[in-house]
Amino acid sequence: MLLAVDIGNTNIVVALFHKDELVHEWRMYSDSKRTADEYSSILSSLMRDAGVTPSAISSAILSSVVPLLIGPFITVIERMTGSKPVIVGPAMYDKLPITLPESAVHEIGTDLVSNAVEAWCANKCPCIVVDFGTALTFTSINAAGDLLGVAICPGLRTAVNALFNNTAQLPSVPLEAPPDSIGTNTIHSIQAGIVLGYKGLVESLIAQTKSDMAKKSGCREEEIKVIATGGLNSVLKPITNVFQTVDKQLTLKGLNRIASFMGCKD
Repeated sequence: MLLAVDIGNTNIVVALFHKDELVHEWRMYSDSKRTADEYSSILSSLMRDAGVTPSAISSAILSSVVPLLIGPFITVIERMTGSKPVIVGPAMYDKLPITLPESAVHEIGTDLVSNAVEAWCANKCPCIVVDFGTALTFTSINAAGDLLGVAICPGLRTAVNALFNNTAQLPSVPLEAPPDSIGTNTIHSIQAGIVLGYKGLVESLIAQTKSDMAKKSGCREEEIKVIATGGLNSVLKPITNVFQTVDKQLTLKGLNRIASFMGCKD
């Protein structure tokens, strides 16, 4: 099996693939203060509870947007598998089926590269990947597999936390749509501003991105497929129709696909 590790700013997602089937998935908090020993203990316990033995793992791939956690997880994976993982990064981008702008090669998050690889390989058409994470990102890929660029803004939970942490009387609220945009209590007022506000942000930015992609790459706007991923996409999914596809496991699938290009799949 392939062990895929996606380290984000809020969560670490670990998955096991047998060929192209995702057979196990676990989540834990990202904490750069934890040691390799601690993460080894957590992951070993999760695998043991699922009936998975390390000997079943033949290869591993690691993506991280938290530099301080790369070293500990290389150690975790080496202990578990006896070999180093493939690390997603600039050194291997020339082996991928997509191309990146030269100015972005050393800056773009490896999770966004994984998203772009899976979106383009699975659809072979112009795509916008909207990833609802700690940051809300919009990654554009044209029909030829060129990653054109990315738009980044604070994620939904990040926005709520900023409001809660920087005001004296506003509480942290559940991320769900209010009855309407005219809040009659504090919770509904914040939900109207954040959830409905982000609905407008997402719809507006997708429309603008489609227009810009059409100008830059010559595609028709109606050809562009919009794919949502990330844990918080479910907040907006019920109140907008701008997503053709929702795939919470897009990043993991991208890592599995990248592993195949690097020759490390089982």
